[in-house]
Amino acid sequence: MLIIAGLGNPGSQYAGNRHNIGFMAVDAIQRRPGFSPWSKKFKALISEGELAGEKVLLIKPQTFMNLSGEAVGEAMRFYKLGPENLIAIYDELDLPAARARIKTGGGHGGHNGVKSLDAHCGREYRRLRLGIGHPGSKELVHNHVLGDFAKVDQTWLSPLLDALADNAEMLVKAEDSQLMNKLALAVGGKPDEEKPKPEKKPVAKPTGQSHIHQARSGGKPNLPTSGPMAEMLKKMFGGKGE
Repeated sequence: MLIIAGLGNPGSQYAGNRHNIGFMAVDAIQRRPGFSPWSKKFKALISEGELAGEKVLLIKPQTFMNLSGEAVGEAMRFYKLGPENLIAIYDELDLPAARARIKTGGGHGGHNGVKSLDAHCGREYRRLRLGIGHPGSKELVHNHVLGDFAKVDQTWLSPLLDALADNAEMLVKAEDSQLMNKLALAVGGKPDEEKPKPEKKPVAKPTGQSHIHQARSGGKPNLPTSGPMAEMLKKMFGGKGE
């Protein structure tokens, strides 16, 4: 069994916030056929279903972001699951908007929801980070994160969430590179394997000839006029240094 936890804040006033993209992601997955309606359990909203032959529990903690781990940890203890059975989906300031990255383990990067998950669930769980972009200065972060997505963001947000839901089986099967490619294509990017690789510059072969070879071949050599090499060439060829 797997738990897919989307992070966010409960309440209609937060529903459109950038900080709630994790909620939006699991909502998109839950709308696919085979998932039960949302119900209350574990201080959270949960929905049960199946993906790729695996039982899946979608969970949206209702404890507010900073205490997300309380709800997810309770569900994990109930089902006797470890961090390897958890996938967390959340917003990432340090990724450009519309970009996605997935990894296992790592730091919380200042994200209080992730910090809470680490404390209650262990750290070696898979983390799907969805980029919301950085506003440019630390002073603007709070309002940016708790601000709603702009209308222009819908050009990438809806396609990204739809692609994640359509390819959720890849998430369950840990087909991470394939999933990242699907998400990149959905927002108009290029899949990783098709990104142009830097061209290797050909190494220039030396075209010059040594002083000795120039002298033997009859070409006009650029001979040194002083030093041991000049003395040696004078003895070998009897010429005068230029």
